[in-house]
Amino acid sequence: MKEELEKQVGLPENAFRPLKPGEKYEPLMSPDKEYPEVNFRSVSWGIIMAIIFSAAAAFLGLKVGQVFEAAIPIAIIAVGVSSATKRKGALGENVIIQSIGACSGVIVAGAIFTLPALYILQEKYPEMTVNFMQMFISSLLGGVLGILFLIPFRKYFVKEKHGEYPFPEATASTQVLVSGEKGGDQAKPLLLAGLVGGLYDFIVGTLGWWNENFTSRVCGWGEALADKFKLVFKINTGAAVLGLGYIVGLKYAAIICAGSIAVWLIIVPGLSLIWGDQVLNAWNPDITLAVKDMTPEQIFSEYAKSIGIGGIAMAGIIGIVRSWDIIKSAVSLAGKEMGGKKVTETTERTQKDLSMKFIAFGSIFTLLLILAFFYFDVMQGDVMHTVVAILLVAVISFLFTTVAANAIAIVGTNPVSGMTLMTLILASVIMVAVGLKGTTGMVAALVMGGVVCTALSMAGGFITDLKIGYWLGSTPKKQESWKFLGTLVSAATVGGVIMILNDSYGFTSGQLAAPQANAMAAVIDPLMNGVGAPWLLYGIGAMLALVLTFCKVPALAFALGMFIPLELNLPLLVGGAINWYVTTRSKDEAVNSARGEKGTLLASGFIAGGALMGVVSAILRYCNVNVINDSWLNDPMSQVVSLVAYICLIVFLVKASMKIKKGV
Repeated sequence: MKEELEKQVGLPENAFRPLKPGEKYEPLMSPDKEYPEVNFRSVSWGIIMAIIFSAAAAFLGLKVGQVFEAAIPIAIIAVGVSSATKRKGALGENVIIQSIGACSGVIVAGAIFTLPALYILQEKYPEMTVNFMQMFISSLLGGVLGILFLIPFRKYFVKEKHGEYPFPEATASTQVLVSGEKGGDQAKPLLLAGLVGGLYDFIVGTLGWWNENFTSRVCGWGEALADKFKLVFKINTGAAVLGLGYIVGLKYAAIICAGSIAVWLIIVPGLSLIWGDQVLNAWNPDITLAVKDMTPEQIFSEYAKSIGIGGIAMAGIIGIVRSWDIIKSAVSLAGKEMGGKKVTETTERTQKDLSMKFIAFGSIFTLLLILAFFYFDVMQGDVMHTVVAILLVAVISFLFTTVAANAIAIVGTNPVSGMTLMTLILASVIMVAVGLKGTTGMVAALVMGGVVCTALSMAGGFITDLKIGYWLGSTPKKQESWKFLGTLVSAATVGGVIMILNDSYGFTSGQLAAPQANAMAAVIDPLMNGVGAPWLLYGIGAMLALVLTFCKVPALAFALGMFIPLELNLPLLVGGAINWYVTTRSKDEAVNSARGEKGTLLASGFIAGGALMGVVSAILRYCNVNVINDSWLNDPMSQVVSLVAYICLIVFLVKASMKIKKGV
């Protein structure tokens, strides 16, 4: 059965499970051989991908509020180009193309979550100055900082924790790259699932044949429950999210959903009961409704989500404490190298990183550049404000690097907006305490938030690239070196796109969604004018994370469930349950294992197809190509059709995964 599994998936049998004592993982590209990786073809295609997807992701993220992850589409294009040109042995090159090009998605996420808020606030405070260099430099230096801070943790996440984290996005990208390299029958399951998942999500996102969510509001009693008791059930019926759930697995999916259910079935109704008649707007003056008059979605957005943010922050601090030995060893190694002592280094090509001396000096140099940027451009020559700002950025970025990597490794979603919101609040409170207020303080806090947000976004995204490289056998040092080029290209592109969009539409015109940036602007404005933050809610989340940790429940996974919307969490549980079902039906463990890996390949196809069609759907929306009948989507029957289609999709995934039988 091991041979059957390798025939289907292409990766070794132990690629996705913890290794047994003495067992070693052998990647597809042997550590003892050299392969084409960095050359004109891979670098030039990587740059082209970085430019195209940075522009596309920034335009679409700001225009329609839809941020897509570029890594999987880039992997598909890389495979397509090498296949079209009949290039053999292009696996190493394709990893580099994907790694350089994937800078686009992470830099875009870091930039558009915060920096457009500068333009939004400028409309209210014309004395504020905003320029291209603020966009470019904060994105570039934040991205570089994220790369440098993550590299010391590469071996811990991708090697030492092998098989313990699902790495859903890295799994999907790896399957695309492997199937493209192997070709023939090995690519067929991935292509079939990609077509099914892509067509399914295209029908939902572009044609609107059925609703993308099934909710308890589909009937009268469901509406009554939502209005009177603030109880609502939602599930996204898309193919990509279902595939994500399969790869995440039942264990983590159950913990994530437990967090989501706690928020939606206990906290949201509870807040309505406790504070029903009160208008809680101490930290957001724009709130004018009493809690009981809000929808469950509004209560989640304005209050319950903050508990999730507090939980993420505390879970991050707990993770930092637990990984303190790793942090100390990384710093100790850097100190030895900088002191001129010879450090023993593995000779294996697949375990060579950039030297710790380079990382240490590079980090110091980057922080000095950020300090100069803050001093001359942001803090208007104030030494104390500059020193406080650089200390905040350095400490938060370094410590929360592991949190971002952990989140991506578990669920494939980086809670960077939550961590950035916490950063903005902390930065604002501290900067106000040292005397920096008003518009200068707003610019300072947002630029600081932009640097931190991009650093954490890069750290989370880059661990995906490095895990792909680990599975396939790339040279980490080459991935790390050329990641800087992708960051430079993406930062320049994103900065230009933000300026062009502001000149063309204006971020306050209503023609640009920019939901994250508007949220950041709404938070930063009152903070810099003396209004508080929801510390009570953050504290509740923090205490909950401590209790969960004491009970040996992964607090970060639970807190992610509290922060990410319910409709995106429940499909993880469905996918995880399918994974459990197909891997436990046979008495032959080899058959169960083979079925599980076949399912992983199909789930990766769902994610890849859904990601590609998500881009296409968003572009069509941007071009005002709209054939969706809104009145049909508001009809409860559209949700019934959605549920039927979803059940058909589940049946397909189960049946296709379980085709492997004993003796085949």
